[in-house]
Amino acid sequence: MFENLKAQPADKILALVQAYREDPRDTKIDLGVGVYKNADGVTPVMRAVKAAEKIVWEEQESKAYVSLTGDPAYSDAMIKLILGDAVARENVGAAATPGGTGACRQAFELIQMASPEARVFVSNPTWPNHISILNYLGIEVAPYRYFDSETRGVDFDGMMTDLGQANAGDVVLLHGCCHNPTGANLNLVQWQAVIDLINEKNLVAMIDIAYQGFGDGLDEDAQATRLVASSVKECLIAASCSKNFGVYRERTGLLMAVSNDASQTALNQATLSFLNRQNYSFPPDHGARVVTTILNNPELCADWKAELEETRLSMLALRQQLADELQRLSGSDRFGFLAQHRGMFSRLGTTPEMVEKLRADHGIYMVGDSRMNIAGLNAKSVPILAKAIIDSGI
Repeated sequence: MFENLKAQPADKILALVQAYREDPRDTKIDLGVGVYKNADGVTPVMRAVKAAEKIVWEEQESKAYVSLTGDPAYSDAMIKLILGDAVARENVGAAATPGGTGACRQAFELIQMASPEARVFVSNPTWPNHISILNYLGIEVAPYRYFDSETRGVDFDGMMTDLGQANAGDVVLLHGCCHNPTGANLNLVQWQAVIDLINEKNLVAMIDIAYQGFGDGLDEDAQATRLVASSVKECLIAASCSKNFGVYRERTGLLMAVSNDASQTALNQATLSFLNRQNYSFPPDHGARVVTTILNNPELCADWKAELEETRLSMLALRQQLADELQRLSGSDRFGFLAQHRGMFSRLGTTPEMVEKLRADHGIYMVGDSRMNIAGLNAKSVPILAKAIIDSGI
């Protein structure tokens, strides 16, 4: 049997990590991996997470299974965090998942179960794993225009034109905030136009929200998701705690199935239970329990929000510093988009050849499509990156 296996394409980001490790240059900069790093290059354990883990360690009396969809208290806390009061709790089915990736996978499985002929419209570009999983499941992918390589903003006219080709029952996958990989985001007026199109054409909205709190603030970053959930007939929401709680390795995610018909919730919840059972039975609990402890403890929640805000502001400061330094070196404002983007990522909008030149000549490591992780920078490395960008002729 094993001899029939075929080698799969290497993960480009993991290959980039290895190349960076093997590079002996002291001035090398890693802008490839999608994890937050502080000024010392460390992905820290947040203060509230440490405190919550101590509470769990002291109070937890069993490691028995919880339920197929995880601890209901976790679902309740996360639904409140993401949806606020936009949708009644009785309208939301929810299941804990192994990270945001697990939430996306289960959402795609649900789509395939409910609407086998549905196409999933994804932004061009999007997080590569969206397309990888959809292709693996045999679900048809339909790209829609999103990133304008000239302005480095959203090609909204192109996006709306392409979504206009969707048929009733097709799914529109949207990034709730901090678009990965571009950093370019819709404004609320544009979000409303997308919602109107979804309702007009009887499409299904799916939102992937993995960076809440990294853009303009916890509530601000949830505005679009809340608007969608409260305005459409039904939607799926895949959420991740990896970034905003810093619990990457704990694999802590949530899938929500939202319907404006509360009588549908019981079936939605049972379906989520079934899908979890078929895939991994019971989801991981430790990260979910830590998150629940934080969100349900006013003191820990306040400290978590404060540290998250520090993280957000540090990334905005790095964005502004890089944009200012590039303006100084280039004598133009063509890099101003870097300060306007939000989240960990920005797409520089250059060619793979230029990305390779940055790596070969300057030790700057970023993904081939020119996505760079702003959180991989610090105040000392920003001038190095800016000079390398200009010296490379970008």
